[in-house]
Amino acid sequence: MANLKEIRNRISSVSSTMQITSAMKMVSAAKLKKAQDAITAMRPYAAKLTELLQNLSGAQDVESPYTTARPVKRVLYVAITSNRGLCGGFNSNIIKEVSALATAQNAESKVFTIGKKGNDILSKTFAIEGHNIAVFDTLTYANAAAIAQELMDGFVAEQYDEVHLVYNRFKNAATQLVTVEPFLPLIAPPVDDSKEVDYIYEPNQEEIFTTLLPKALKMQLFKALRDSFASEHGARMTAMHKATDNATDLRDQLKLTYNKARQAAITNEILEIVGGAEALNG
Repeated sequence: MANLKEIRNRISSVSSTMQITSAMKMVSAAKLKKAQDAITAMRPYAAKLTELLQNLSGAQDVESPYTTARPVKRVLYVAITSNRGLCGGFNSNIIKEVSALATAQNAESKVFTIGKKGNDILSKTFAIEGHNIAVFDTLTYANAAAIAQELMDGFVAEQYDEVHLVYNRFKNAATQLVTVEPFLPLIAPPVDDSKEVDYIYEPNQEEIFTTLLPKALKMQLFKALRDSFASEHGARMTAMHKATDNATDLRDQLKLTYNKARQAAITNEILEIVGGAEALNG
């Protein structure tokens, strides 16, 4: 059995770890509330904008470099991860999904990483087309739009024929859904004649479509980044909650072991004293 000093050191170490994980949980919980409110407020707008553009592209023959479908020879996967760890399977799930998609793809697969953790791992296996680790430091539409423009320019230049976003979609603090979302080209849904869409366009459909399409693509990436950002804090809060619970259980077990060892040491000392007294009396 370990000596009392060693057990005391372990109890102290586990208690310090528990304080750290508990503090990280509270920090993530505070950040999660703000990130959750942002993505919840943004989703309806992004969804309606995408729906409008899809209806516009399906209702008339509008030409745009971002809607051009061509034979798929090169596919780009945009892996959205975090810059920091300690968030459970948040990053590893994205890395596994991108690796599986790229391996199963018959076309040439390329990877664009957003976030340090994904770039560190995926760069060992795949040629990284580009990466950005600073966007989560200041997550604004302008910073997201710059990344989206880079992806759009690469698609127009035919560096790749399809672009897919791979990210964690926020459901709640305990659940993040790995999502593979087509980004380019924009594909119009099948036309449903039974569903009438009544819009009044000013000045005209084509001008609105060509003006809004780049903005909608940038908004789509911004939404994915916000989803991932909220998911990261939810995953970290959950992971730190579990880590705190595990540290508490381990500390309790160590305290029990310490008390047993201390009791055994006291018993041995009493036996030695009694034995010594009997020897003197004898």
